[in-house]
Amino acid sequence: MATTSSKPIERYWDPTSFLSYDALPNPQDDLDSDTTSTTETKTAFYDHSLASRRYALVGMACSGVVSCCCIIASIFIMVGDKEDGGKAEMSLLLSSGLQKEMVALMLNLIVTICTQSTGFVHGISLRSALASESRLRFNSNLRLLTAARGWRNPNGMLFNFIMAVLLIISYSSVSLITSFDDMHGIAVPISGPDIYPFTILGLPLLLLGIALLFQVVIAWSSMRAVKVLTWSSSPFDLTAALVYHTQLIPVPFQCMRAVSGLDLYEGPAKPSDRQPSAWHAHPSIRKVIMSLWGLVVAYAGWATLAMYFYDKYFENNSYYTYDMAVPISKSWSFFPIDTFSNVVVYEVPFSRNGLWFFLSLANVAVLQGPLVLGLHCSELIVDVIQDERRWRYASRTEGLKLATNPLKSVFANPFYLLLFVVKPVLHWMFGLAFTSSSGAYAHWVSFYMFIVQIWNLCIALFIFACFITFVSLRRPHGPQPAAYGHLQTLANLVDEWSPVMWWGHKEDGIPYCHAGTSDHSLPDVKMDCIYAGSGSYLFIS
Repeated sequence: MATTSSKPIERYWDPTSFLSYDALPNPQDDLDSDTTSTTETKTAFYDHSLASRRYALVGMACSGVVSCCCIIASIFIMVGDKEDGGKAEMSLLLSSGLQKEMVALMLNLIVTICTQSTGFVHGISLRSALASESRLRFNSNLRLLTAARGWRNPNGMLFNFIMAVLLIISYSSVSLITSFDDMHGIAVPISGPDIYPFTILGLPLLLLGIALLFQVVIAWSSMRAVKVLTWSSSPFDLTAALVYHTQLIPVPFQCMRAVSGLDLYEGPAKPSDRQPSAWHAHPSIRKVIMSLWGLVVAYAGWATLAMYFYDKYFENNSYYTYDMAVPISKSWSFFPIDTFSNVVVYEVPFSRNGLWFFLSLANVAVLQGPLVLGLHCSELIVDVIQDERRWRYASRTEGLKLATNPLKSVFANPFYLLLFVVKPVLHWMFGLAFTSSSGAYAHWVSFYMFIVQIWNLCIALFIFACFITFVSLRRPHGPQPAAYGHLQTLANLVDEWSPVMWWGHKEDGIPYCHAGTSDHSLPDVKMDCIYAGSGSYLFIS
């Protein structure tokens, strides 16, 4: 608290004073301490998070192993089934149709793990590339829709587009890898009630391996092309790194300004009971939410169109219904039923040169691609909300701990875990709604659009969009200014760096008080006072 005196006291904001704080200890980096100089350890007050780097490299290595396994397995299948040409496959017999769906779900989960691992490295590299160009505003960004300068840059627009295409191919290939080896493409038992034919196609498996491998190569190249300031996903370590390297200078008069009002530079302000929502704080979040709802509408339109074609061309066709057509309202189920009721079928001609597969892939990618990109963009909302949740710990009793275990921070994030589960499940549900069949003696590949399952996917996507919209519109309570990972805002709000930080009232003054951070618990801010900043204003006794 400021002391009174007979003369006004004038103090000045000095951004370089941040450089005098000691390094934040991180027990995860003890094994890497030999690689850091003693001088840097004494001056740098941010966490390089070399533990995150080790985990990221292990994840990329595992993704590379998975891609190589897919390629080797696909070659084995195609070599062992030479007489079938481009439609090489390995046939299996299962005891239940559910086993096939569990295989498809596991494949989607593996693809999610691999793409998340490479995406983390690519995102960290992109963040550092944008920081080097003085274009980094938020800690979390749309990885595939935000690019660094230069076409040949691994973090540039061209390679971001390639990464987006590879991501779509990865999930679309999973939808084509597994199929049922009968004329109908549905889990119908043969040779008894407990035998289900099941095939794994070689070409889609090969393309999945190549797509995953190329993503690893691009992520590795992007990491090598830029100097990574910190591997931590925390906005606080990134802000501290930018301040330390003088790439970010705190702005005075902003100690009570949230991110939404930052561009106005209105200076001193009174505390507010409610903070702005992520919808108003981050411009990209509005685009993501509108895209999600557009995806819901598009899939509802797909289901409606399928119903129209079914009513017009399939309902009275005995070949496709076996005289067993059932109204949709009476045939609602999670898995496709074992008849052609409520399904629209179309076919792609088969050729031995593999052209059939690329036509099939295009069919799947057109319908599944928007879902892939929509779920990818949803990561931005999850990351931004988590950045704000961590920042608000600074006004709680336990305080904000900067140095954390990278894996612990991931598993402690309920929004990330939810998205991690939702991704493979929604892609799996897409596989239930849109599947293919390629019989051993057929000269075409049949595609099946199951109307009920399309509506199931639409409902699940609707629930997910509602949840994402809700958390984006929710306004945090309390006077602590919201940052949502906005780096300039955090630089303005954090005036004292320490391993554990508390935010609150620091000094009384006339006409302005000061709020900021400290290494010890601080009292609550005074709601009737105007706050500006420490050392920048005239204090009058």
